[in-house]
Amino acid sequence: MKIYQNPRHWASKKALTTPGVRSVANYGLVKLHTKIFLGKADEAHREERRDHLDDFFDATMDTYVAALQADYSEAEAREITHIQANFDFYNHGWTEMMEFPADELEAHYERYADFFDAHGITIDDPLGTFRPAGGIADAPSTPERLDEPEHPHAVGGFADDVYVETEDGEMIVGGGREEPDDVSPTDAPVIDEDDVESAASD
Repeated sequence: MKIYQNPRHWASKKALTTPGVRSVANYGLVKLHTKIFLGKADEAHREERRDHLDDFFDATMDTYVAALQADYSEAEAREITHIQANFDFYNHGWTEMMEFPADELEAHYERYADFFDAHGITIDDPLGTFRPAGGIADAPSTPERLDEPEHPHAVGGFADDVYVETEDGEMIVGGGREEPDDVSPTDAPVIDEDDVESAASD
């Protein structure tokens, strides 16, 4: 799929993999993702989906870190979590929130089949072993939208690899750029200097 990569993504990776800072980053990034995707949902359904998305994205933060630990690049690890989300959107009939068309679901699954199989992730069970023991909040489905799905926010034609668009507009096929040497978690959109100083003193 087509994703973007800029310094904030590298900083978010650093924050999510730094002990002490991770919990703050996790919370902030969950809320950020929920806000972004609720903005793609029909207004009438936004609030009823909020708790579900919060719980779902919280679980995918663990997926992201696990993918990094399995030597996937930052872009690939992030794409894996976005694919999980799109599986979930499809299962609920939330087609207006999907980032790629429904007919590309299988192709995206196959690209990361080794990782997904290792963690029990399927299209029908997007979280697999990352599902919290207590489950996640339910939200109403709109299955009628699967009959003639509309994807106003989907970008098709990028199912064969991860396509990374940089802040300069450069398109890189594959894992994206190498991580810069000067990455700081304080550059993440949900972290500030006080969070880092507090973690260092714990």
